[in-house]
Amino acid sequence: MFEVFMQRSTGKEVWQMVIVRKARKFYLLFLTLVCFSCMGLYTVVGYDMITKDKYIIDGETVVSSNGTFELGFFSPRNSKNRYVGIWYKKISKQTVVWVANRERSLSDSTGTLMINNEGYLGIMNSKGGFIVVAYGSDSTGNTSAKLLDDGNLVLRDEGGNILWQSFDYPTDTFLPGMKMGRNLKTKQNRLLVSWTSAEDAAPGVYSLGADPNGTEQFFIWQEGVVYWTSGVWDRHEMIFSLMPEMRLNYIFNYSYVANENEQYFTYNLYNNSIFSRLMIDSSGQIRQLSWLKSTQEWNTFWAAPRDRCDVYALCGSYASCNNPDDLAHDLAHCECLQGFVPVSPRDWESDNWSEGCERQNQLKCGDGDQFLLLKNMVFPSQEQYVSVMGQDPKECEAICTKNCSCMAYASADRTRCMFWSGNFAGLREDSNKSNGKDFFIRVAASEFNLNSTTMLSGDDNRRRILVIIAGIVASLSFFMLIAFLYYRRRIHKRKGIAKINKELLDLELEPNIAAATKFNIGNKLGRDEKGSEFLLFNFATMEAATSNFSIGNKLGEGGFGPVYKGTLPDGQEIAIKRLSQGSGQGLEEFKNEIRLIAKLQHTNLVRLLGCCIQEGEKLLIYEYMLNKSLDAFLFDPTKRGTLDWKRRVCIIEGIAQGLLYLHKYSRLKVIHRDLKASNVLLDGDMNPKISDFGMARIFGRNEFEANTHRIVGTYGYMSPEYAMEGIFSVKSDVFSFGVLLLEIITGKKSTSIHHLECSLNFLGHVSMGTDTALAGTDSTVPGVQRNTGPCGVHGRDVGVYQPSSLARRASGIQPTDARATSGLSWILVRGH
Repeated sequence: MFEVFMQRSTGKEVWQMVIVRKARKFYLLFLTLVCFSCMGLYTVVGYDMITKDKYIIDGETVVSSNGTFELGFFSPRNSKNRYVGIWYKKISKQTVVWVANRERSLSDSTGTLMINNEGYLGIMNSKGGFIVVAYGSDSTGNTSAKLLDDGNLVLRDEGGNILWQSFDYPTDTFLPGMKMGRNLKTKQNRLLVSWTSAEDAAPGVYSLGADPNGTEQFFIWQEGVVYWTSGVWDRHEMIFSLMPEMRLNYIFNYSYVANENEQYFTYNLYNNSIFSRLMIDSSGQIRQLSWLKSTQEWNTFWAAPRDRCDVYALCGSYASCNNPDDLAHDLAHCECLQGFVPVSPRDWESDNWSEGCERQNQLKCGDGDQFLLLKNMVFPSQEQYVSVMGQDPKECEAICTKNCSCMAYASADRTRCMFWSGNFAGLREDSNKSNGKDFFIRVAASEFNLNSTTMLSGDDNRRRILVIIAGIVASLSFFMLIAFLYYRRRIHKRKGIAKINKELLDLELEPNIAAATKFNIGNKLGRDEKGSEFLLFNFATMEAATSNFSIGNKLGEGGFGPVYKGTLPDGQEIAIKRLSQGSGQGLEEFKNEIRLIAKLQHTNLVRLLGCCIQEGEKLLIYEYMLNKSLDAFLFDPTKRGTLDWKRRVCIIEGIAQGLLYLHKYSRLKVIHRDLKASNVLLDGDMNPKISDFGMARIFGRNEFEANTHRIVGTYGYMSPEYAMEGIFSVKSDVFSFGVLLLEIITGKKSTSIHHLECSLNFLGHVSMGTDTALAGTDSTVPGVQRNTGPCGVHGRDVGVYQPSSLARRASGIQPTDARATSGLSWILVRGH
């Protein structure tokens, strides 16, 4: 462009050439400055490393190579303090998992994260101060910091050796792959320390870490005082003894390592696409969380302490704790054990139980002592716990009796004894009655001869008088109550039909059931005079059929409430489910069951004969299944042999037929959502019938999946997408059906198989594509190899192909609705 000015030109043209050349000089100077700025120190937005020549200022970040984690400056909500931290980049709600300067926050946004000349990683503030974040003892000055894909920030020397890593210095969050525990060589104990609050990242009062005394358990400390314990690590169950929730580990692979160099707890995910973390919050509760993409929220998988009774030694020594209300986690009540009284009665009355209880009568070692049985108890702290293997329960008592320092014992799995000495604390009642065991405590023999009026010393005569007066008042009250109830019953009997109609309207039941109220509820059977298929029974008939709901007629208890066997006056045997006032299920499940089963008719679905809605009672009446539930046969060593291979194949076919009817051929497209062995009933001919539709959902014909925030059902049978994200469909039932097939074929519960090295459970082997869970069919079943059952299915084909196919597809490949249905249909066709 400048060649034109080399020609002969006028003075005016020469002047224009000078101007252009000056402009060119400024342009070249600008380009030179830009180039030098690029060649010098520069920020590293979008990079995963920091070096001496690369740094970040406030507002810029470093991102891991896979884009999962991000390092930069942040402020907690409602706070102006600035911290350097690591958080999830791909999650919309900022979730910080590590903080570098939690004890020295910045007051403004002028900070710089950099590596100085000594090779230290640190934060430079506006006044030139340098806050050291990381350094290595062998650092030569030429170091670099890199954010790894797992969220670990590492400082390396020029040879690539790790000098320091954030995983060794966690804050409040425990990520997959981290180690939490003790390094026996360096004496370092990796702890989690809570934030002061959600608005302040400074260290709080709660910390979580391994027992410094070397026992394989973890503690939460509150300002240095033990607040909670996990119980010791159970190497058979691969969980901590006081955390039964960890059994449901088809998502998390937990493990505990103990050797001469270190003792630590760690975990990994079977599916690395899931975001999960364990953290301790400012209230002192630890939670295992997983990110739900469907709701864009963190979902709590389990939490501890579950309630106040989980707090370490809340009731002190020789006392038990119970939570009177499972839904009110801040409630607790302490009681001294029989033979013990409060150390400080005044403090005890003001709900300060920390001093515990003391013996009322001193022990007389030997034959002068006896052991008091406490049922359904969660064992106390195990600091003074001693285990002896290979002993049965009778031998446990004999050993403890001979040792005067033995204060209590228990039998674990009937294969080993556990003994406690000293003033143990932490005993609690199991409110869920799912994890409690028998616990025997040593007391003076005289305690067994004392009645309730003389248990406490002093004022015995006054107590006897009070007991007599109380007995008289109770008797008078009883007779008055009988008279009142008789009078009220006569009044209410006249309004029986009107009251039932109102309750039906309150329950919003459909007209086909409401129509059944037209019959006379006073007749013997309580049946519709027109012989309607669905009947409304009166409560008096149900009382007579079950001998007033006697214990002898009780068949069992489920989430809905107790189940009783009954016999109608015409001799027909029935099963009655009675809605319990404290049931985990409620009116919605009651209505759901009536709406669904009343409209579904199939030989492999349990038949609902009718219901009873009267006098505040709500009952469901079914046909009686002589052989009860499938799990009673599969998992009982004495009954398992009665299920030969032909019978098992027929049961599998029946369940499949019932599911196909629900999914495809019934008037309603129904997703069961709780298919398991205990919900499959067997009639007198061992024909299977699917039951318990309280959790079921109705789908439209063009509806394929749905989402819920209320995840119901049974862990171990749930598909991962349902358990983690609340998404359910026909595929969810297919997954449960695959698990049930595995149980029928192997005779093992879905949570019974554990791999000692990698902590895989029954479903874990299927998810990982191994055949460990299917290494062989139930060894007690005759005719496995060559017999073809009367249902036309080869046993070995069902045992090898079908369950693994359904379970893997439901959890991994995600079959379409058609493929899922054909997966169920396969079992109806003769095997290869």
